Parts: sequence; C-alpha cells; structure tokens
Amino acid sequence: DALVKGGVLTRAQADALLPQAQETAAAAPAAAPAAAAGWGAPPAADATGNVVRVPYVPQVVRDQIRDEVKEEVVAQARTERWGVPNSVAEWTDRIRIEGDTRLRYQYDDYGNGNPSPEDFLIASLGGQTRAADFAAGTSTGVATGNTQDNRSRERVRARLAVTAKVNDWMSAGLRLTTGNGNDRVSTNQTLGQDFNKYTFFLDRAFIKVDPTEWLSISGGRIPNPWFSTEMQFSDSLNFEGVAATARWPTLGSPGFEPFLTAGYFPIREDAPPRADSRSLIGAQVGFQWDANPTTRVKLGLARYSYRDLQGKVDPDYDAVSGAGASYGQYEYGQGLRQRGNSLFLTNNPLQVAAGLTPNQALWGLSSEFTPLALTGAVELSNFSPVIVMLSGEVVKNTAYDQSEILSRTGFDVSDGKDTGYILRGVVGAQEIRNRGDWQFGLSYRYVGSDAVLDAFTDSDFGLGGTNLEGYTFSASYGLDRNASLGVRYLSAKTISSPTVQPAANDRFSVDIFQADFNVRF
Repeated sequence: DALVKGGVLTRAQADALLPQAQETAAAAPAAAPAAAAGWGAPPAADATGNVVRVPYVPQVVRDQIRDEVKEEVVAQARTERWGVPNSVAEWTDRIRIEGDTRLRYQYDDYGNGNPSPEDFLIASLGGQTRAADFAAGTSTGVATGNTQDNRSRERVRARLAVTAKVNDWMSAGLRLTTGNGNDRVSTNQTLGQDFNKYTFFLDRAFIKVDPTEWLSISGGRIPNPWFSTEMQFSDSLNFEGVAATARWPTLGSPGFEPFLTAGYFPIREDAPPRADSRSLIGAQVGFQWDANPTTRVKLGLARYSYRDLQGKVDPDYDAVSGAGASYGQYEYGQGLRQRGNSLFLTNNPLQVAAGLTPNQALWGLSSEFTPLALTGAVELSNFSPVIVMLSGEVVKNTAYDQSEILSRTGFDVSDGKDTGYILRGVVGAQEIRNRGDWQFGLSYRYVGSDAVLDAFTDSDFGLGGTNLEGYTFSASYGLDRNASLGVRYLSAKTISSPTVQPAANDRFSVDIFQADFNVRF
C-alpha cells in the first residue's frame, strides 16, 4: 500500500505481487529449524544436485581484512605519492640525469718566429724531437705539420651523464660525450665536417662503493680521483682502473679531515708476443681544514709511477724478414702523446740503415716518469658572495736522469727540465650558476719538458703538452640560470728547444683566444 501511495507501483502490480508474498511468508516457519541447526546442517544443493558451499566469514575477520588492505594501499599511495601535487615517481630520487652543451669559437695565433714544419722534420732526422706531430711527414719526405699558419675554428661539446643510486652503499654512473677515440683530454668536436653526424663516446662507466662513512672505492672508467691541477691532469681526463679514498674526521678538531687516496690504472694491456704492460700507480695523502667559517685550506702530496712507458731500441727486427711480431712495443704512440716530452727513435738500426721514411718513425720516451707533486688550495669567503680562490701545484719528476737516458738511448738531453709549477687565482662567484654571477681568473705555469707525462695534461695551453711557460686569463658571466658566457686568452711559448737542438736557440709560441657559450641541465 505504501509503494502504491508513493507512486512506485501501480495498484495492478501490487495485487499481482501480493499472492507471492503470502506464499513466502507461509514457507518461512518450515525453513527456520534448518537455519537453527547451524554448522551441523547439510550443505545446500543446486538444481543439478551439486553441493554448493557458502563459507561464513565472521564480522571481526572481515574488519581485520579491511584494515590490512587499507594499510597496504595507504602505504603504497604514500610511497608512490598518489595525489600529491607536482610529485614524481619514487625511482627518480635514485637516478640523476645531467648534461651540458658548449659552443666555442677558437683562434690560434702562431708566433712569427716559429720554426717551420720542415725545420722540425729535418731536425728529427738526427733521432730526437719534442714535437713528433710537428715533425711528421709523408713517405716522400713532405712535412705535414703546422707551426706557422694561424687557424680559426668553431667547436661544440655535448655531454650527457646518468648517475644511479643502486642502494644505500652503492652507486653507478655513465657519461657520453663528443670528441674522438684518439684524444682522451679533449671532448671538443670541430664543426665543418660536411654536415656529417657526430659520434658519442662512452666517457665514464663506473661503480662506486661506500661500505663505510670513511671509505669510498670506485672502479671502471672513473672521474679523476686525485686532488690535482690541469698542469698534470686535464679537466677532461677520466681514469681507467680502480681507486680508493679514505677520510678520517678528527674528533678533537671537527674542521680538520685527513685523507688518503690510492689507485691502479692500466694504460696498455699487452698480450704475447708483447710482454710489457703499461700502467699508472699512484698514492696521495693530504687534508682539508676549515680553519674558520670563512677560510678553507686543502693540501695534498702525491707520488705517481708510470710503469714500462720508457722507450728502448727495438731488437725485434731482422735484415731479411724485417719487423717481428712484437716490433713497435716501445713506441710512445701518436694516439697517446701530445708534445713536449723528450723523444728518440726506437726503430732498429737495421731499419734505419735500410732507409727510414718519416711516416715509419717510432718515437719513444727518453725519460722514465715518477712525478712527485705537492698541490694546495685556499678558499676565502670573507667578502661573500665574492669568493677568493688561490691554488697551485709544484711537481718534480724524480725518475729523470740524464746519464741513465744517455746509456739507455744513446742520446743526450742536456737541456731537458724535470720540474714544473702552476699558480692560479680566481675572484668572483664560486660557480657560475645564476644570472649575474661573475668570475675572473689568472694563472701562470711553467712545466718543464719531462716534468710530467705530456699525454694527460691540458690540451688547450700551448695546444697541449709540456715544455711550456706562460699565462692564462679567463672571465665568465651568468646570463641566466645555468647559462653563461666566457672568454679565455692563453699565451704560451716553449722552454727548451722543441727540436732538441739547444744550440739552435729555436722556440715555438702560440696565443689562443676562446669564446664560449655554455648551457647545462
């Protein structure tokens, strides 16, 4: 009657339902005893006779299940940040992607008094040089180097790095960069390659392990682990091998932290018949000291040992059959060297006597290399946000011995130098990150011919290598966040004779201007 009054049912529909309701009510008392039987009642059966079991779940169990599911969903929502404005997935906290792109204009101004490429080539016929690339020539004796023709070029550098935190004590990193496969100290790509595409190289690939707060171990192709300057190791250089650094904060002086770094890095792995592998082993001890809130000091003393890089006259040559399988193993190859180190011909005398053409020259290192380096830096923030940063490095090749070189190679290097130093001062922002940040820098360096291995030094100053002295001026300005303009002027000239002819009093000089537009992300 209520449904009819409410308009839900018509009177005819209600009259039709009434007999069915009376039949259901009459059957209810007969079903009651079976329901009262509870758990002992036989299971119900469907129309086909199959048993149908309907489990009974008490309310308390249902409440417990509901609460557990609710807690799991809430925990997942909190972890994955459901509904949080501007939130990102959890895995992005463990992976960092960064990179930079730099456009550069460079002008190389060669000195008017430079020896010509022909001068370098003719001088090298005596069996010595400090600039094998300037002394290069064809099989017909035509010089191919450049020491006098000025050059301008446009260049680009692009780098993309990924660093992932694997767990609480382990991380891994990769970095791709432009450049070429034969230059480990430059990532520049010169424009003007007929619009051909550039190659991305694997610049870094490493695993870093931090088993304790005071110990860090890295292996693979890793960033420079040493506290050093570009006089010895270029800023673009990465190391292949393994390195470990230990730090011990001093309880008595919280601002004083000693450190120790050690590393092993294979340079060339030689399989038979080449017996000698080449490697670098190094160790550095030092400290970082926050003397007060505005003064920070860092000092490091390092010893590096290059194993089996020194050249020898190659014995694996026969007058009839020619070069043997291991011939050339003592060469300081074109793909490794820059210029500045004292070199001599490692070609067998029989090959020289048979008629050695310039393109067959195998140059080897005259000296062994075991540099001892003292590196220091001071950062003063008394005038913050303007920071004053002073740094320097002094190095001596303790393995340089002119008498040993003479007995091993048969050549005299009386004008060679085994010491070097660099001094640098920077004023301005600690780092160019934001609009209006600025920075000025000035440095002077003197790096003797055989003070350090020329393969790994800065590739810009003097066009790379050692046996150079001069100064560098730099200025940078932030155009906006992560975008900056910079200029550099580098003036360098040789110290000792680049052709290893002291009596000739020859010198090589080059001034370089660079203008950079850099963005990073």
